[in-house]
This record gives sequence, C-alpha cells and structure tokens, in this order.
Amino acid sequence: MAWSTRQLAELAGTTVKAVRHYHKVGLLEEPERLSNGYKQYQVPHLIRLLQIVRLAELGVPLAQIATLDQAEERPDDAIAVLDAELAATIERLQRVREELAVILQHRSPASLPPRFAPLADRLTETDQSMVMIYSRVFDDQAIAELEQMIRDTPVSPAEAALAALPADADRATRRRLGEELAPDLAAAREAYPWLRDPGAHGRRGAAHAEATVGRAVGELYNVAQLEVLHRANLIATGQLDQLEEFERAVTGKDDEG
Repeated sequence: MAWSTRQLAELAGTTVKAVRHYHKVGLLEEPERLSNGYKQYQVPHLIRLLQIVRLAELGVPLAQIATLDQAEERPDDAIAVLDAELAATIERLQRVREELAVILQHRSPASLPPRFAPLADRLTETDQSMVMIYSRVFDDQAIAELEQMIRDTPVSPAEAALAALPADADRATRRRLGEELAPDLAAAREAYPWLRDPGAHGRRGAAHAEATVGRAVGELYNVAQLEVLHRANLIATGQLDQLEEFERAVTGKDDEG
C-alpha cells in the first residue's frame, strides 16, 4: 500500500506543507513517483515522519533532529543536552511570568526593570527613563542602592518642584530651587556611597558611564532643570568657588540678554 502526500500527512497528524519542508531540509527522503508524477509513500516514510513529528512535539529543533540521527550510538547524550536546554528555557519563561505578575500587580511600565516595578508610582517619566539607563550602565551594587534610595526616601518638595520646572523659569526661581535641592543631594550622597563615585560602578568603566549618563541627562531635562541640578550639586559637594564662577557666568548671560 502506498500513500499520497496528503494521506501521509493526515496519518502522521501533520500538514502537507510540513512534509514538503521536511523533504527540503533533508529530514525525510523523497519517495518514488508514479508515471503521472504523484509521490508514493511507503511504510518506512510513515515511520520516519512519525519520528520527526514526535521529536518536534518534544521541542527538538529540526536541526537537532538531524543531529540525533547521527548520534545513534549514544542518543542519551543528545537527549540529555536537549533536556538541559529545555530546563533553561522553562526557568527563563518562569522568571518572565514572575516579572509579568509584578508588572500587572503594580501596573508599572513593562520597560521598567523588574526590581523597580513596585516603585513605579514614585517615578516621573523622566525618572523611569533614567532608571532604565542606570540599570544598563551601573553595576548591581549601585542599582541596589538606587532601589533602596527610591524606596526609603520620600519625594521632597524641592524634587517635586524640579520635576515641574518649566524651561523658561526665571533666574531667581532656578537659584532658589537649587539651594532647596542641595540638602537632598547632600543627604543622598551621605547615605548611598555609590553617588559619591558613580564612575567606579560603571559596568564598562567610568568614562562610558559618565558619557552615557551625561548625554541622557542633557536630553531628558530642560535647560532650567539642568541649571538647578548643577547649582544644587555644587552646593551639596561644597564646591563654592565653582559656584561663584557659575553664578557670574549665568548673571553675565542675563545681562547680555
């Protein structure tokens, strides 16, 4: 008895398209054809196709099915390798499911690193963007301290005002807000050591961390916010000479304007 391609596919629980693909990749031999060109599949073809379908159901990639064919003397080794790969895949998928559960629970953006999902409601859109960048730039110690800082430190009035500061804020407002924000920065530097030397925690070195974060800050904050942050940092770090130079520089710009 011989079967057509459609009949063979039905017997094996697969499709004609799949059978043709197995021919194309060399997993299933082409059968003889009748004078009219129709294929005539025999029992060995059916057995082979059933083997392919079964292994595919087990998650074996087609390329590895060919490898298993070549490992007949020690098939257990190939199966053990496959089992290890599947175990790793299951572990990864389970981890993804756990992360998705946290995202759904806290309704946080899916793009936010998982450990920050419970803190999403404390982060502005800019904060979330910076956290994503920090997570790629800094090491695990720095990120753990960043998470702890966000978790333990309520948003201060100065931080809230900074987030809402428009680009055209007047100089007096910028100066006042910088002075109000400085104690927050000083306290954070004291409590979280990585802030005192963030470059030391760069995954790819200090220069890469400084350049990446500097560019992100420059594009995510407006000019008024950048001025406030710079002034607050100079005050918080006791760089009073540089602060005086900065004040003269911005005053000069105002006079020119």
